[in-house]
Amino acid sequence: MSAPEPKPWIMAIAPYVPGRSTTDDGRKVAKLSSNENPLGTSQKARDAFLTASTNLERYPDASGSELREVLAAKHGLDPARIIYGNGSDEVLHLAAGAFAGPGDEVIFVKYGFAVYEIAARRVGAVPVIAPDNDYATDVDAILACVTDKTKIVYIANPNNPTGTYASREEIARLHAGLRNDILLVLDHAYAEYIEGDAEDGGMALAETASNVLVTRTFSKMYGLAAERIGWGYASPEIIAAMHRIRLPFSITIAGTAAAVAALGDQDFVAHTKAHNAEWRAWFSAEIAKMGNAGLRAVPSQANFVLVLFEGALTAEAAYKGLMDAGYIVRWLPGQGLPHGLRITVGTEDECRGVIAALRAMVAKAD
Repeated sequence: MSAPEPKPWIMAIAPYVPGRSTTDDGRKVAKLSSNENPLGTSQKARDAFLTASTNLERYPDASGSELREVLAAKHGLDPARIIYGNGSDEVLHLAAGAFAGPGDEVIFVKYGFAVYEIAARRVGAVPVIAPDNDYATDVDAILACVTDKTKIVYIANPNNPTGTYASREEIARLHAGLRNDILLVLDHAYAEYIEGDAEDGGMALAETASNVLVTRTFSKMYGLAAERIGWGYASPEIIAAMHRIRLPFSITIAGTAAAVAALGDQDFVAHTKAHNAEWRAWFSAEIAKMGNAGLRAVPSQANFVLVLFEGALTAEAAYKGLMDAGYIVRWLPGQGLPHGLRITVGTEDECRGVIAALRAMVAKAD
């Protein structure tokens, strides 16, 4: 008996695998696998969420006008050029859906965010992977991959899962090297964690260039991962095209209220950023002390650290050992990193506990 057959490019997709929250034997332990905010969520955002959750019978505002207005005011943007989505994942998919299709090529870096390949294959486009430069974005390698079929270039900055960061100068050089008909998507999911006041100039490019889309999320710094609220900013023409295929009610009333309140609580944001900077630096320094055992921390500007295992202790063994010790981290063989663990910067106790467990495993492996 015949049955509907999915498109071949759909069957070529390797489904996204999220970070685990339980151990192999079902225990709930410290979750450091999904880059969630270890300090939780702003109390102002929680209060706003609870107040708005009484309107369960109502559809959300399909235009997202309140959220767009508040975002525009905070960042100095034009609200008409802001699009929202179910997490920044939806916005990334909208870009592919509006600007790529069968036969087109979509470029992203080696060790890039897994959603880029899924978004490309979903619309029948061909994923093109640019070589890395010691796990970091290589602008020259990306430009060398461009052909007359290239339609989109995705760059996460800072990058996930490596945490590496491309400077303002490098992003400007990348944009200058692309044709005007190629959409440059700058994924800023972790932009709030960049050290100091540095930023890559992406939002300014999106303000003035016709072919740049910047995406952001409330899942990380703002601690609203459960509510799946993302947004993007680009030229009116790009936004208009994406609106044609956007889900009309992709963020909830309560989630929107929480996001608006979270934007208004910059004390929580500052506290989160300071905590992350302190313990990211501490964690990376402690990994460096185990360098003789083959452990290396890739320099990170995000809220996680990619630890490479190049000695007697393997990433797989460390992954299982940390799970036994009460910590779930992200092992990444499916992303070409069987020798790496991506470890979220957690609470002080969690950071110290992971390092202690790794030290014990290193000693045993020796």
